[in-house]
Amino acid sequence: MNLTQRRVLQVFGLGRSSSIRSFKAIDSSSITHGIHVFQCPDAVGIVAKLSDCIASRGGNILGADVFVPENKNVFYSRSEFIFDPVKWPRLQMDEDFLRISKMFDASRSVVRVPKLDPKFKIAVLASKQEHCLIDLLHSWQGGRLPVDITRVISKENKREDEILDLVQNTDFLVLARYMQLLSGKFLQRYRKDIINIHHGLLPSFKGGHPSRQAFDAGVKLIGATSHFVTEELDAGPIIEQMVERVSHRDNIQSFVQKSENLEKQCLAKAIKSYCELRVLPNEENRTVVF
Repeated sequence: MNLTQRRVLQVFGLGRSSSIRSFKAIDSSSITHGIHVFQCPDAVGIVAKLSDCIASRGGNILGADVFVPENKNVFYSRSEFIFDPVKWPRLQMDEDFLRISKMFDASRSVVRVPKLDPKFKIAVLASKQEHCLIDLLHSWQGGRLPVDITRVISKENKREDEILDLVQNTDFLVLARYMQLLSGKFLQRYRKDIINIHHGLLPSFKGGHPSRQAFDAGVKLIGATSHFVTEELDAGPIIEQMVERVSHRDNIQSFVQKSENLEKQCLAKAIKSYCELRVLPNEENRTVVF
């Protein structure tokens, strides 16, 4: 651990002795877990203010990630903390973080308390390739996916206006091998995030039949990519990617089988990361994923 890392830990209150003292101050029966993400122009004292905000209300930081891109005047952070909701009510928490947000002219300051806040409401758009959809439904029913799936929509005989009516109360959408391009008009009207799974390792092998493209190219790694949807096909900011080795012994069928397993894992991981506030936009076509 270098000097900078030690200073960040100290300022955030993550030193061993401070953690022990903070735990003693919180009644274990009322401990609640919170997450806060922050994005603003880089400045001196941001970490200290965030740490003090949590500590002054009796909270304790369990983990903190900070990222300041080289030669970019921007600061990103994600903090996980525990607190007593009686001593630090949810509305007061919002007000406290809003004050810091205004202080540093933040472009993003989001706090989430999974135990108190409603789950994200999502709709899943799918087509005949059902492996990703089935996996999401199993994970949701088993409580492994921190969302409420309010609708499953097939592309068959559905116009975009109909889909918009069905998904207007969702927090974000998931395309589980939807295999149909959403128009720019749809994206502008929906105005929320849409997460897609592509059965290939982007930016290579865009469009249809990426497994066939990869097989014909003689690759030694295949993958799946989860990304945000933009007007350009398979070109949105990447959230998650997973890969698996292949060899000359594989055929197109084994390529497809391996790809489907990767797709299920990759999409579920992307959704979980998004719900845990791990994904932040970074420039026009990139992400920070803590």
